[in-house]
Amino acid sequence: MEMEKSVTPNAISTILANPSTDSYSEIPQLIVQVVDLKPTGNSRFTFKASDGKMKLMAMLPVNMTSDVNLGKFQNLGLILVQDYSINLVPKTQEKCLLVLKCEVVAPVLESEIGSDSMSQEIEFKPKQETGIVLKPKQDVVAKSAAQIVHEQHQNNAPSERMAMTRRVHPLVSLNPYQGNWTIKVRLTSKGNLRTYKNARGEGCVFNVELTDQDGTQIQATMFNEAANKFYNKFELGKVYYIAKGTLKVANKQFKTVQNDYELTLNENSEVEEVSEEGSPIPKAIFNFVKIDDLGTYVNGKELVDVIGVLQSVSPTMSIRRKADSETIPKRDITIADDSNKTVVISLWNDLATTMGQELLDVVDSNPIVAIKCLKVGDFQGVSLSSIGKSTVVVNPDVPEAENLKSWYASEGKSTSMTSIGAGLTSTKSGAGSFYSDRVAISQITSNSSLGEEKPEFFSIKACISFIKPDQLMWYQACKTCNKKVTTGHVFGYFCDGCQKNVDKYSLRYILALRVSDPSGEAWVSAFNDHAENILGCSADELDKIKQQDEKEFHLKLKQETWTPRLFRVSVAQNEYNGVKRQRITIRAVAPLDFAVESKYLLEEMSKLQAS
Repeated sequence: MEMEKSVTPNAISTILANPSTDSYSEIPQLIVQVVDLKPTGNSRFTFKASDGKMKLMAMLPVNMTSDVNLGKFQNLGLILVQDYSINLVPKTQEKCLLVLKCEVVAPVLESEIGSDSMSQEIEFKPKQETGIVLKPKQDVVAKSAAQIVHEQHQNNAPSERMAMTRRVHPLVSLNPYQGNWTIKVRLTSKGNLRTYKNARGEGCVFNVELTDQDGTQIQATMFNEAANKFYNKFELGKVYYIAKGTLKVANKQFKTVQNDYELTLNENSEVEEVSEEGSPIPKAIFNFVKIDDLGTYVNGKELVDVIGVLQSVSPTMSIRRKADSETIPKRDITIADDSNKTVVISLWNDLATTMGQELLDVVDSNPIVAIKCLKVGDFQGVSLSSIGKSTVVVNPDVPEAENLKSWYASEGKSTSMTSIGAGLTSTKSGAGSFYSDRVAISQITSNSSLGEEKPEFFSIKACISFIKPDQLMWYQACKTCNKKVTTGHVFGYFCDGCQKNVDKYSLRYILALRVSDPSGEAWVSAFNDHAENILGCSADELDKIKQQDEKEFHLKLKQETWTPRLFRVSVAQNEYNGVKRQRITIRAVAPLDFAVESKYLLEEMSKLQAS
């Protein structure tokens, strides 16, 4: 079929309106001109697709590389796009056309279609020269892609030569089906080297987060030999070329960046440090969460980034870890933001001793502090803790920091701050005081849709009306990691978490109890710490009472009923045998303080009168 050697009118608009060829019942003829053709990556070329009116950043398929290098297809040539998809570059949200299949319509034209300027003329001489042929206004220059790369290799300084000879892939273009590739990225987060033990044996592992110049991020993991090889080579904030890794679909349970894929580097992977001079790659990518919004992340798997004005720094404390009795350093810092709320952040290990000391030295000047990758817990309502790959940046060069400086100077310094854990107002908050988002039990049980997408959190005032004595109240737990143990094949008990046999176990509560208020009743679950709070004894102690005196055991359960208490509960949806049902779990419990409760009721009555 002979095709007209011109672009399809409004081809780019058509492509943007249909992000992939799946959008068409019949794929239309889409001919575009290739402008600004240049190599990027080991086996690809990028260009701007033009229809004479609009241009779109694009990438040629791998099978076109040989045609470009041999001169069968050049800059300002025409291609028929037969299959494609549109991807978004995360930082800029710029759309990128990934050409999956195409056909050459014309190797090269004399000029750019629709161009008003002839500052660069194009000359096509297939018999005399091959390759990408560009003719600037003053000269005619005809060189192949190989010649261009060769000259760059000869003329540049060593660090620049490395950049030129490596064709760098943007992270957004990577997929598991590609062959060789090279990426140029900055190390924006680095986890600790940690050991593991499972059914396949022992080993070590660590993770890093990498960012390219478009702001796209990807997580990379290294095991055993690769972990030992690259752990000291990777330094936070430095730029690297990386090649010969394996790409796979990211495990959503463990991924920490917004990318559908993750990298695994092995001992044969290539990692080379790059000179940072003039590098456009951002030094850190933050997704800040306001302090006032932290409640929705309490006890969740998602890590958060926060930024605030440094208010206080505690001395270093030594904490004995329950798991292995090891003593580790800890330091608490407090930050505030323009929601007029503060939050306590616990820094652990090296962050407590090194960065913590730096913060202590400058706390009087109230610098802006940004912290990446924090875990959100429910200690004192809401608390933040650093993990192995958390990073702290003082006075970061981001717009949020400038806004906080202005706010603190103008009004924040004289504003009275309250702790986020002292009382939250959002009904979706995972933690808060027992006097926020107070509801009656019937308001929970009558709404079957609560917790469908994610857990909802509420406070209730109720009494425990019944604790079933013949339920399975506890499980046999490993004393090191608290996970369930089973009878060992040889001796003792086997812990799946620690992957070893243990001589003894402890009991931990998994208690079901019925709570009631004037509006109704509901069954709720209480795990170990909250069950101990309610019953006043450990599961081991209650088991001992049960073994010695059954009547005393029943009396102990009955004594804890019909005492008014305040509960903080989560409501989620569980599916069992195809049937969805509510699961209500106690997240905090406290005895009723009648003075505080009276004050709360008076305030609620005042609100009713005012309305």
